[in-house]
Amino acid sequence: MGPLRLLITGSNRGIGYELVRQLVEQQNPPKQIFATCRDPSSPRNKKLNDLAAKHPNVVVIKLETTDANSIKEASKEVGKHLNGAGLNLLINNAGIASKSDLDCADSEDFMNVYSTNLIGPFLVAKELLPFLKKAAEENPEKPLSCSKSAIINVSSRLGSIQDTLGSYNDYPALSYRCSKAALNMLTQCQSQGYKKDGILCTALHPGWVQTDLGGEEAPLTVEQSVQGILQVLDSLSEKHSGILINWEGNVMPW
Repeated sequence: MGPLRLLITGSNRGIGYELVRQLVEQQNPPKQIFATCRDPSSPRNKKLNDLAAKHPNVVVIKLETTDANSIKEASKEVGKHLNGAGLNLLINNAGIASKSDLDCADSEDFMNVYSTNLIGPFLVAKELLPFLKKAAEENPEKPLSCSKSAIINVSSRLGSIQDTLGSYNDYPALSYRCSKAALNMLTQCQSQGYKKDGILCTALHPGWVQTDLGGEEAPLTVEQSVQGILQVLDSLSEKHSGILINWEGNVMPW
């Protein structure tokens, strides 16, 4: 992806970890990768810490995306490491799902899922906005792209109202679906609100992937999904602002 600085939420496993792993192995890796997770000191995150120990451009940051204070503290830490430079790319990857449907879903389920899948990405982007604006200001003549300044919200096909009509009984995940539909709306609003600042905002469907969330029956490996995602990120431009695009680069309906 070239000499840029980026932050990825939920970097300790699944798609988030694999993004970090593949990025550091690129021929021209990013200058700085802020890999965030809830508790860097946890033994469960040893894999991420080991990766960071081998690659000085990877900085592990504590970030609980459902906690406004944690987001502010993480932003301060990122600012110290940026040392006056801008943040080119924010990938809001952290997300959760529950097996809820019209019969069993309740307010607690909705609030938990929305807190992580919608409110978290909103607050993280809002807090990091000065750094994203700074990156855009560093390249005023550059067109909208991930190498200039961008917010990528990892969404899902299941949040597409048009594309998933009729499939509710196959995979209800009611609160998850609704949260991703709301995340798509947030992306559209961000794309319009931040365009004047030179920030590209796009929603990305990573595919049905073999992760803790996707399950073993998913057709895509994490490696395959991330390979596609990185190619898509490299290709994004102004025409992709405020849309939902999948890991293969195909535009998906809202």
